[in-house]
Amino acid sequence: MINGGHVILYSRDAAADRAFFRDVLEYPHVDAGGDWLIFKTPPGELAVHPSDGPAQEFYLMCDDLDATMAELGGRGVEFAGPVSEERWGRRTGIRLPGGGELGLYEPHHPIAHSLPA
Repeated sequence: MINGGHVILYSRDAAADRAFFRDVLEYPHVDAGGDWLIFKTPPGELAVHPSDGPAQEFYLMCDDLDATMAELGGRGVEFAGPVSEERWGRRTGIRLPGGGELGLYEPHHPIAHSLPA
């Protein structure tokens, strides 16, 4: 039946953001043609939060936010702000070259991405 999920990030500079995922984050990828790169993502999970209207967010998860920020900062990654301490984890954001932003967080809650299918 369902064998995976496909996340789409819209960008003002898709080529720069693709290069960021390829060269900075070093995500494995396939080329679907014309340098249209499709990236393998780390394991994922899905949460549904209450809201007044439809919205989506995409967060990258890590085990140690400080270590991850140090490594990515050494590769020239800009962060979207200081680390915020939340009930559910520690978070910040990564600025993408195309002007977008991805969340980055170290969860304090149980994670679901390694549960058996």
